[in-house]
Amino acid sequence: MSSSKHRNARKRFLFLICRFSLLLLNLEEYYFEQHTANHIINKDCKDERKFRGSLKICSKSIIFEPDDNVQPIIKIPLRDCSILFEINSTEHLFQLDVAWKVGDVVQTLHQLYRASCLDKMGDQAAMITAILQSRLARTSFDKYRFQSISETLHMECKAEMVTPLVTNPGHVCVSDANLYFQPLNGYPKPVVQITLQNVRRIYKRRHGLMPLGLEVFCTENDLCSDIYLKFYSCQDRDEVYRLIAKYIENHIAEHTAESYVLQWQRGHISNYQYLLHLNNLADRSCNDLSQYPVFPWIIADYSSSVLDLTKPETFRDLSKPIGALNKERLDRLVKRYQEMPEPKFMYGSHYSSPGYVLFYLVRVAPEYMLCLQNGKFDHADRMFNSIAETWKNCLDGATDFKELIPEFYENDSSFLVNSLKLDLGKRQGGKMVEDVELPPWASGPDDFLQKCQEALESPYVSEHLHEWIDIIFGYKQKGSEAVAAHNVFHPLTYEGGVDLNSIMDPNEKVALLTQILEFGQTPKQLFTTPHPQRKIQKLKSLSRTSSHSTSIAESPVSPNEESFEDLTEESITLAWNNIAKLKLDTQCKIHKEAITGIAVTCNGSSVFTTSQDSTLKMFSRDSKTIQRSVSFSNMALSSCLILPGDTTVISSSWDNHIYFYSIAFGRQQDVLLGHDDAVSKICWRDGRLFSASWDSTVKVWHCVPGETLSNKKHHFELLAHLEHDVSVTLPAAELLKCLTS
Repeated sequence: MSSSKHRNARKRFLFLICRFSLLLLNLEEYYFEQHTANHIINKDCKDERKFRGSLKICSKSIIFEPDDNVQPIIKIPLRDCSILFEINSTEHLFQLDVAWKVGDVVQTLHQLYRASCLDKMGDQAAMITAILQSRLARTSFDKYRFQSISETLHMECKAEMVTPLVTNPGHVCVSDANLYFQPLNGYPKPVVQITLQNVRRIYKRRHGLMPLGLEVFCTENDLCSDIYLKFYSCQDRDEVYRLIAKYIENHIAEHTAESYVLQWQRGHISNYQYLLHLNNLADRSCNDLSQYPVFPWIIADYSSSVLDLTKPETFRDLSKPIGALNKERLDRLVKRYQEMPEPKFMYGSHYSSPGYVLFYLVRVAPEYMLCLQNGKFDHADRMFNSIAETWKNCLDGATDFKELIPEFYENDSSFLVNSLKLDLGKRQGGKMVEDVELPPWASGPDDFLQKCQEALESPYVSEHLHEWIDIIFGYKQKGSEAVAAHNVFHPLTYEGGVDLNSIMDPNEKVALLTQILEFGQTPKQLFTTPHPQRKIQKLKSLSRTSSHSTSIAESPVSPNEESFEDLTEESITLAWNNIAKLKLDTQCKIHKEAITGIAVTCNGSSVFTTSQDSTLKMFSRDSKTIQRSVSFSNMALSSCLILPGDTTVISSSWDNHIYFYSIAFGRQQDVLLGHDDAVSKICWRDGRLFSASWDSTVKVWHCVPGETLSNKKHHFELLAHLEHDVSVTLPAAELLKCLTS
């Protein structure tokens, strides 16, 4: 899928900036600005030497990165510097290249130096924030950066671009064509620009337990966003969200968890895709290490030579959290929990935290772990050495309860291989830490990932995945249900567990925020009732090759024939055999997801389509453009038809409703609550509306006499209610056959 390619590009970029980021050890440190400068050694002596490079000014340190890669990068805490017109430390002297900037730079450095010398972390943070806000207030977005002189500015505000390594303050600007972010320091480039027409998804995020984040994606089904912004006020965040949504062509509202449940239940999306969507809805992001996407351990057998996915004992018990899989360890934890004063918690560490994420990713993103570990890798015996060892420690370790990350179910195995030849240390037995040791049933890293994917999509997991979702995203996440499920973490990890705005002591607030970010955060709760089980069905598919003779005589087709499904078996065979003779007349990318229904006006000028992306669209065959896009709800639309007279389009939806849309007036005309479950198909015959549903019923509706099929509202009476043993998903023509036979 596209996420692997996108993530690889991001990793390559991060590796290029690794030399600098290794030294930016404090994850809360801001990167203010950079200047060309000379590093002077032995000034005014015969052996004086100068090395040219970039001087980076951060909130608690200065970093010099020489142009010559052979020379080392130098990082000096600001409290160890003396700042005049040159920047001195006990061992180093830096001279700015541009003289007229010296005054401003020295003033900034003096302010940051005073902040770094304060004893309390809260006081330091408050002063650095004041300096930052002052600098942002004195600057504004450079409108010469607009892509076109015809662009209209709609909004500008202050914000920060969030990445796993560096938080960049700057200015956000939204025009009628683009979203811009201009970093205060010009890093990684002077302006980040995203074309609004390319945006596919936008999500409001909580960042540091505050509703201040906004993530923008230009790709479908991808965890790696194009930009993650943190605003200083919720109002700014919501206004930028509104403007982006407004100027995205054919924008649809964010899907709800319930709409994805339906798609997953019916097999329209895989287990992997469903977990991606749930992580997105629960504010998990690759840009936020404290809320990195979480995936479950699936396989429990790491010793067999052959992996048997037909045996239940091959799989982990998905009805229990990691901490409850080992009964002996669980008994000890429960006893401690019962004796603990309030606030009680069962697990002293989380199943997803920055440390656990970097534990898995150390081979592809060593700079992350070095930032977290103050410039050093963890002890060699505590590194990610073996799949089997890691699983065993998660079962037996006193403080290890970690789940997996999505990389285990993707196609990029680089996180398992030490391709960068990193010196990760030597284990007690004398063996160097190299590639991750794989279980016997995997012939290599790629084979290991392939088998993990097969396990995730296996029938056993499909039948039991809802149990794990109840624990991580659902009703067993909090309260008495969590206690019963042995799934209790520290209150700080939950949304609403602490209100940072209510804490007045700045030192206490900084300490709590640091604890929240480092310990890990429980995903936002998506479900408050038990999650439904996936419906495993045996689907029959029509073969596109046939041994039948192609000389079968064609039967005349009646003008009343409604669809391809209404053809005889012989005609279907003939159609597939002759399909290669068809020539493409026109194609148009109309929807973001699968098309579920097509209806054409009598004169053939307009085509109406419905899709799983929840929109009804009107396409003009003359102009080859989309003329209308309507979203009745945030759930998929399943079919559509045009009533006689070409004045009204009817659409059915997975939200149990049937919608009537007036072509002449361009608006929703009426809505009919059709069934107790998703409406799968609708059709029209002899003045009656037929609807089929997943609730195992077919209903026949009659238009009330006196109403016409014009632009007036339609009122329908239920004429017949037919029960079935299973969900009804027949195509329209076959549905009519069954009802009229």
